[in-house]
Amino acid sequence: MHLLTVGLNHTTAPVSLREKVAFPADQIGQAVMAARAWFSGGAGVNMSDEAAILSTCNRTELYAAGNLEHGVDNAIDSTAHFLAHYHQLPYADLRPHLYTLPQDNAVRHAFRVASGLDSMVLGEAQILGQMKDAVRHAEAAGGLGTYLHQLFQRTFAVAKEVRSTTEIGAHSVSMAAAAVRMSERIFDTVAGQHVLFIGAGEMIELCATHFAAQNPKSLTVANRTLERAELLAHRFNGQAIRLADLPTQLGKFDIIVSCTASSLPIIGLGMVERAVKARRHKPMFMLDLAVPRDIETEIGRLDDIFLYTVDDLGSIVQTGMENRQAAVAQAEAIIETRVQSFMHWVDNRVVVPVIQDLQESSEAMRRLELERARKMLAKGEDIEVVLEALSKGLTAKFMHGPQQALHNAQGDERARLAALLPQLFRTKR
Repeated sequence: MHLLTVGLNHTTAPVSLREKVAFPADQIGQAVMAARAWFSGGAGVNMSDEAAILSTCNRTELYAAGNLEHGVDNAIDSTAHFLAHYHQLPYADLRPHLYTLPQDNAVRHAFRVASGLDSMVLGEAQILGQMKDAVRHAEAAGGLGTYLHQLFQRTFAVAKEVRSTTEIGAHSVSMAAAAVRMSERIFDTVAGQHVLFIGAGEMIELCATHFAAQNPKSLTVANRTLERAELLAHRFNGQAIRLADLPTQLGKFDIIVSCTASSLPIIGLGMVERAVKARRHKPMFMLDLAVPRDIETEIGRLDDIFLYTVDDLGSIVQTGMENRQAAVAQAEAIIETRVQSFMHWVDNRVVVPVIQDLQESSEAMRRLELERARKMLAKGEDIEVVLEALSKGLTAKFMHGPQQALHNAQGDERARLAALLPQLFRTKR
């Protein structure tokens, strides 16, 4: 049995590629089933029983487990081809940006991701919830078997241990805090500015909390569902509008932060050009945290628009890195220990079928000899004679296989068996 992770993240691929490989949340289950069908469709991978997909703004990863009929390299290549095929991308464009992690490297990666060690924001906690969501989707789609189920349960346990025993998240700068800092590069202060949030998910909620703390002049939430927008806006004494109102309302805002699950841009060039004109070319800060992106990239070319994406926050969130190195080292040590423990479990799983076969054959021998003993007792045989026959019969059957193997072996094989058999048949005294 082999474990495998293939994916890309913020360190291997720009947002322009990540958005093309992203899986919308409502399509994860369908994608998991498609992956299983792909692997069982003649690719020579035979990993269709177990698959899970993690897709966030910073990463897309496919986790799989199975017996590899044509080797790990073929499985990796087939997985990369699946991602390219599913998203209708040229394989040659995607492959250089993918990392491919077999066996213990896949396990180590899962542990590091869940613990926040592989995030743009070192130690951030949001990724753990996203992984749990990915596992729920995979389980609902029938993608989890013995190996991936065990992998993710241990992954969550490791993440909990790392976060509770180290200070990995103590000095981190969140994406939301970084968004405030970046806006202050354009406006000296958020206070006095009109702020618009597009979307009503977890990231927007975090950003709204940080911006609200800076006492903006107004705070507005735009969402496809007005009720959700009103619930979030109410928390910060703001107001809510529908997405459909953006074309006429956009020019009122100085700071715009967008993060929705839309597969297509929400804000287009024409809309922003009209907003700039209405504002008489007053600067506008726009931060697009969505993957795929909510704001058309051409908008960034306008003179009065300062458009940034999730990748642009990287330099800000890395501040204070030196304060976290001791925590990172401690977390890595915990992870390494847990990786070895998991791989030991995987290795032990290999012998489970052998043990089951031994138990079944032993049970068949036991039942046969027991039936013979009962027949002897039914005929009136002395109990001591029956017990003697029972014990000799069991011994003879158990010893028959090893004796035959030793008798038929030659040379080095016989020597190995001769050294091994005493260990196998050692009894407690």
